[in-house]
Amino acid sequence: MALRHALLAALLTVGEASGYDLAKEFDPARATFWTASPQQIYRELDGMEGAGLVSARVVRQSARPDKRMLSLTDAGRAELTANSRSAAKPTAIRDEMLVMVQSVSAGDPRAVCVTIRDRLTASRRKLAHYERIEDAYRAGRDDAAVYADGQIVGPYLTLLRGLAFERENIAWCETALTALSVDGDSEGESGA
Repeated sequence: MALRHALLAALLTVGEASGYDLAKEFDPARATFWTASPQQIYRELDGMEGAGLVSARVVRQSARPDKRMLSLTDAGRAELTANSRSAAKPTAIRDEMLVMVQSVSAGDPRAVCVTIRDRLTASRRKLAHYERIEDAYRAGRDDAAVYADGQIVGPYLTLLRGLAFERENIAWCETALTALSVDGDSEGESGA
């Protein structure tokens, strides 16, 4: 039920949201802690509504289709409380790009470098997005003041993990591009 809990946590943070708004938060280009496709999200939200974990209200719109706004119920909050008391499974890296890198000696190093450069570009974009969110959370405050803010401490700590992850991705991509430079040319260099 990890997606269910991730959606409940998102609703706790943002308050009322549409399925479309939630899908944007779980898009791989933006997500700080979980990704999912819109289809997975809508299917899970339907189940969550049926289980009484979220409630929905319809907002009539004149120029667009009506939209359903979802919010956390008391049962949803209780589910989050129960989830916080359970043990989280350890994570492991599962990355298609790393399979390519692992087997680069049997493949096309130039093509692998293109893939790594694409990842580097995506990580830089995501890091910039996260840094904008960090600025908004901090609002000129130091870490102690942000940690004392009970409403944002959880999302802020999750954001810090996302920032560290993308910074490490960038450093690794730059190292890999340098190491995989082909025939001494600049194909493998990061251009940073």
